[in-house]
Amino acid sequence: MNRLPGIYRRAAAFLLSACLLTLSGCGQQPIAGTDNAVAEADTSATICPDFAQVKPKYIFTYAENQSADFPTSLAAFRFAYSVHERTRGAIQIRVYTDSELGDETDMYKELMYGGVDFMRASLSGLTQYNATTSVLVMPYLYESSQHMWEVLDGDIGQTIMDSFEGTGMVALSWYDSGARSFYMREPIYSLEDMKDKVIRIQDSVIMEDMIRRLGAIPLALEYDEIYAALQVGRVDGAENNFPSYESRGHNEVAPYYILDEHTRVPELQLISQSTYDRLTEDERRIIRECAQESAVYERELWAKWEEQARKKVLDDGCTIITLSEEELDKFQKAILPIYETYCSDYMDLLEQIRAVAEKP
Repeated sequence: MNRLPGIYRRAAAFLLSACLLTLSGCGQQPIAGTDNAVAEADTSATICPDFAQVKPKYIFTYAENQSADFPTSLAAFRFAYSVHERTRGAIQIRVYTDSELGDETDMYKELMYGGVDFMRASLSGLTQYNATTSVLVMPYLYESSQHMWEVLDGDIGQTIMDSFEGTGMVALSWYDSGARSFYMREPIYSLEDMKDKVIRIQDSVIMEDMIRRLGAIPLALEYDEIYAALQVGRVDGAENNFPSYESRGHNEVAPYYILDEHTRVPELQLISQSTYDRLTEDERRIIRECAQESAVYERELWAKWEEQARKKVLDDGCTIITLSEEELDKFQKAILPIYETYCSDYMDLLEQIRAVAEKP
């Protein structure tokens, strides 16, 4: 199928996001520049003009698998710019988007061993390196987006971030990635309709188990492989949020979006422990502060992007299917054994998360 229309739409979205970034007062232009291969001109999005001529003490790399116009990428540009500005040119961070440095699964090990300095990672892929994070990716865990952010912005979220000690990674800030739902080549109205459907998943044992319990067949594929797999029928569907569904044109080959919102998988901005250990206390403080500021900005961008993406896929002729309460209850009950399987050591933490929703 011809992908040009989708490319044009994403280009238009990029220009809109660039305008949002400039109007919000950051000052830098969020240009992609992702030849990024060490040419100064290509990193201008992450360099404060006031210190452009300063020879940096460090030049760090930041890996991002999304396109340069995506909210997480734009937030990475802002983070890098802010760090450069507040360290007065001492730290330069070069952001590589579109999986230019490798797939996200490859980058975990690169980060752990210092091959990459920073990355933005989905919590789904981090569970194999930090079992405590499994709690936050449990399906049908949160009642709403507000519930999730009350958890992440509170003591529970800090406990999870602290649990990365000893992994080779240091957690800096939480990023939003919305709610993930299924999208399919054919419509799904019931749990029975899921039977024997091949669903693309991230490389995650929890997601694999969840898909099997829903009666479908999981297939782990890299993000860049999804479009072709859907197009030729190698998979019947996948699952992700609205912006990811639209930004890579998956709506063109899987026009049915099943709004079950099975997971709200937050994402983390991370720094390699080896990189972190090289920094002074003041540099660490600046990195953490800039990461928190970029997280606030990313959430604002995400809300706008999610609304726009939903409207675009509807305008493009996609169908959004809302499951009946009865069928949604069947989905939720089908996966209940997963909680005991993967979170038996963290049931108290799960109860704390549920209790947050019950607070007046």
